[in-house]
Amino acid sequence: MSAQMPMPVLETRFDEAFGGKVCHITLNRPDVRNAFNAELIAALTQTFEALSGRQDLRVVVLGANGKAFCAGADLNWMRAMADYSWEQNQTDAKKLADMLWTLYQCPVPIVGRIQGDCYAGGMGLAAVCDVLLASDNVTFCLSEARLGLSPATISPYVVRAMGEQAARRYFVTAERFSATQAHAMGLVHEVCGADELDTRVAQMVDALVANGPQAVRACKKLVRDVAGVPLDEPLRNETARRIADIRASDEGKEGLQSFLQKRKPGWL
Repeated sequence: MSAQMPMPVLETRFDEAFGGKVCHITLNRPDVRNAFNAELIAALTQTFEALSGRQDLRVVVLGANGKAFCAGADLNWMRAMADYSWEQNQTDAKKLADMLWTLYQCPVPIVGRIQGDCYAGGMGLAAVCDVLLASDNVTFCLSEARLGLSPATISPYVVRAMGEQAARRYFVTAERFSATQAHAMGLVHEVCGADELDTRVAQMVDALVANGPQAVRACKKLVRDVAGVPLDEPLRNETARRIADIRASDEGKEGLQSFLQKRKPGWL
C-alpha cells in the first residue's frame, strides 16, 4: 500500500473565468493555523517570483484555508531555532525578509482575503497586500514582544500599513485588536461578515480587472515610488514624465478614445 502524499503547503489556482489571468494563492497548513515554516516561506517566495514574471497576470488573491489566516511562526520551527547561533538566525530571518520583499515587489495588485486570526508574521503577509478585506470576526496581534522578540522583519511593511502611531502601541503591548480597529487605523480597507467575504473579494477582483492592465501596474508602482518622497522639482518632473508616457501608450490612447466614443475599451 503506497504512502499517502503530503498536502501542499500552498495551493495555486488560476481562475478560468478570467482566462487564467487572476491567480488565487492559498496558505494550506490549517492544522497549524497556517503558521510559517521554512517550506511555506520557500513556497511563497518561489510562487511569487514566478507570478511576477507573468505579463498577462492581472490580480493575485492571497488567502488561507482553515480557521486562521496565519498564526506567525510554527512551533516546531521555533523549537529548531531555539539553539541557533547569531549567524544561523540571521540567515533564517533573511529568508522571511526576502519572501516579504518578493510579494511587495509583485507588479500586479494583491488582494488579501483575511478570513481568520492574523498574528505576528501573518501580519507581515497582510501588510504587503494592496487591498485588504477582512471578516468581522478576525483578530490581529503583533505578539512578538510577549515572547521576548520583536517584529523586526515585518516592520517595514506593517508600519507603512497601520501607521507609525498605531505601531508604536501595538508593537510594544502585543495586544490583540479587532478587524474594526484594524480598519480604523487603515490597515484593513474593508470589514464584512464572514458570509460576505468571498463576494466582496470577487467584486474587488472585478473592479481591478475592469481597469487598464498596464495602468494598474503603473498605479501600483506610482504609490510605492512617491510615498514619503519630498515634493521637489525632480518629483514634479518625474510624475509629468510618467503621465506623458502612459498617455502616449497604446493602452492610454485606447482608454481615452473608448471613453470619448462611449464604448468599452479593448482590454475588456
